[in-house]
Amino acid sequence: MSFSERLRELDGHAQAELVRTGELSRGDLLRAAIERIERLDGSLGSVAVTSFDRALAQADEPDGPHPGERGPLHGVPFLLKDLGPTVAGMEATMGSRFLKGFVPAQGSELTDRFEAAGLRVLGKARTAEFGVLPTTENTAQGATVNPWDHARSAGGSSGGSAAAVAAGLVPVAHANDAGGSIRIPASNCGVFGLKPTRARTPLGPAVGDLMNGLAAEHVVSRSVRDSAAVLDAISGPAPGDPYWAPPVAAGTFARAVAEGPGRRLRIAFSTRAGSGGRLDPACATAVREAAALCAELGHEVVEAEPAVAFTDLVEPFLVLWAAGVSSAISSFALLSGRTPEPGQFEELTWELYEQGRTLSAAGYLLAVSTLQRAARGLAGFYEGEGDRQGRGGRRGYDVLLGPVTSEPAPPLGTFSVGTPRQQLTRAVEFCHETPLANLTGQPAMSVPLHWTEAGLPVGVHATGRFGDEATLFALAAQLEQARPWAHRLPGPGHPRMETRSC
Repeated sequence: MSFSERLRELDGHAQAELVRTGELSRGDLLRAAIERIERLDGSLGSVAVTSFDRALAQADEPDGPHPGERGPLHGVPFLLKDLGPTVAGMEATMGSRFLKGFVPAQGSELTDRFEAAGLRVLGKARTAEFGVLPTTENTAQGATVNPWDHARSAGGSSGGSAAAVAAGLVPVAHANDAGGSIRIPASNCGVFGLKPTRARTPLGPAVGDLMNGLAAEHVVSRSVRDSAAVLDAISGPAPGDPYWAPPVAAGTFARAVAEGPGRRLRIAFSTRAGSGGRLDPACATAVREAAALCAELGHEVVEAEPAVAFTDLVEPFLVLWAAGVSSAISSFALLSGRTPEPGQFEELTWELYEQGRTLSAAGYLLAVSTLQRAARGLAGFYEGEGDRQGRGGRRGYDVLLGPVTSEPAPPLGTFSVGTPRQQLTRAVEFCHETPLANLTGQPAMSVPLHWTEAGLPVGVHATGRFGDEATLFALAAQLEQARPWAHRLPGPGHPRMETRSC
């Protein structure tokens, strides 16, 4: 096995430790990642833009006066999703033909924080066009395939990032999430993905809020500790942010991972059908096995579900979605000096753009108020105000377990069949209830605990109280220790996760 191949199964902490101990240089890490991208990505289609020379130049910069103060991911190879945060001088397409060749002059606060943490951006990962669909098959660059089955979707819209991490090209990659775009590809590809609390991470300087708070920025990763370390590095408001998340009670997310929950959690689980009225048995099995594992770990586990369901909120959610897509295209039209035309976009994207342009201010605010009322109702589930079964109690629930999607990774082309409206309906059905955490602003994660008999990963969704990513990280670390996944790699010569029952 080659040196580069051995690095594939190591998380970011382990790779950075090789640099700290002097076994490797930062340049060695980056050159090995570049070799893997050049050798493996031709069959995956996970990378949209490369910037190898820029990253290698950063690796060759001398250490500062206090190298011992560097963070736990210093020098680690990294990909930025080609949607959202920008790098000055690096092409930003948002997965669209409309922006092909567009090079922004300004970078983003989030990019600065990633690089201040020592992460080295090797390029951009592919995305669904403007993040519209839960698959990464844009017409501008082609399909990103699932590393476990190249005939299936890697998920979206952060599918390029999840596929690259699952295949071991990089140990951690940027992702963002306005309706499941971190958690869905994490589930499809068998990696860890946590969507933070609303406004935990900055969106500026271009914007202070996206889609009335639906969108959140973070990463997908091989390990829980990498995810926690990145969130520690990028959390906190930037000057001028309109609002921000509450302070972290645990001190740091890394501390929550290291110490674990420290108490018996009260965990609800539900396998109710989503907006499509169905749930694949593999996804239900994944939830029930996770619930059983949590009980084995000493937690109180109850089958219960919130009274609030995404089924009742699809229409107001899609109002915000259309407004967000339209606003994003209009913003980039101004930045690039280009005029949007139908032939430059996928049919569904253009329809959402046009729909967003015709929305009334009153209709938009009505959708916002409807979703805010639902968010208050859902928050009560965690605070002990009752559930659909009439149960509650003073403690409420610390975590709710459920499916990430209504089925395992579907075949490529699934979301391109039919009219744009039919494509959107199919996407909503697939997303199950994952968008609820975006509507409420709550933290939520996909944990890769289950693989089907056919070798496809199926994540388990876990949602926590607003502002309480620490409990999710602590629980995820327990689950990771009990059922390790980070060493699992797709492809010949690597073990696939065994199907387990609890």
